[in-house]
Amino acid sequence: MEKEIVECIEQKGPLTGSDIKKVFSADSLTLWQTCKHSKKLIIKRVGRRYLRLDSRVNGFARLSPSILREFLTYSVIGLDVDPASISKKAREVSSHIEKVSKDKLDLAHSFVLNIQEQLGDKWRKEYQTCFVIAGDIVYKMAHDVPRPEQSTGRIVKGSDIDLVVVLEDRLPEEFVESLDDSIYQEKYRILTSPLFREEVDYVVKRRSRVREQVQFDTFKDMVACKILDEGILLHGSEAFFASIKALLHEHGVTEKLRDLKKRAEGFRKDAEEHLLYAGHDMAEDQSLYLFYTNQESEEFDFE
Repeated sequence: MEKEIVECIEQKGPLTGSDIKKVFSADSLTLWQTCKHSKKLIIKRVGRRYLRLDSRVNGFARLSPSILREFLTYSVIGLDVDPASISKKAREVSSHIEKVSKDKLDLAHSFVLNIQEQLGDKWRKEYQTCFVIAGDIVYKMAHDVPRPEQSTGRIVKGSDIDLVVVLEDRLPEEFVESLDDSIYQEKYRILTSPLFREEVDYVVKRRSRVREQVQFDTFKDMVACKILDEGILLHGSEAFFASIKALLHEHGVTEKLRDLKKRAEGFRKDAEEHLLYAGHDMAEDQSLYLFYTNQESEEFDFE
């Protein structure tokens, strides 16, 4: 397998893991192992790694992208005798990822403005709200690899758009319900539109709910805090957004997440060492979760 991959790269130049997978029929784990073990090949990682919480992992902390996603989408494989070509290809991949991230961020801005326009006078200027965007887009690591959206099975363009809407406690329930309904309708529109085919994951909650979640007591609360910690303000009150961030700092959440990130880095190192020498009966092995996330299992079957 190594010989064939080397010959392929000699002919075509440096390739992403996804490019290699399109040429060879071997499973992704075998391709990753072959490239990692090879002394003739170099794997250059593009972008960054960041914290992801996974209930299947002891301690909940792992890194994103997963090992598989990183290999397929965020890595360039080339010959050790031609590092310049590898760097050139890596810059091209990086530029594409940054463009995808910006396009999705721009769409998210339009998404919120459309909702505000739909609500009209119901959205009063004095209302304290903030739309927070998180996930791949924040890290400029969004991808556009087609994948099935989980609830409908529709094919969407890669990374979803993660939105958290936080509202001050005094806002009337009628407005909250109208806002939620408008977001859902807009979500469905861009999911089903052939022009967009984008998935939006969102949650609407009051500040009092955030105060409960910063206790960091349950896995769901940890995930909610992680999203708010990494999130950036997309639309709304800067002061109100700053007060949400302050809650995270006051309750030590930011420090806890930093510790989890260190734990995740150790978990990734151990996972890679284990997988490098794993046998080809991995399909029956519980440790497959080390290679990709639960949500990705269907996604990569699709690829």
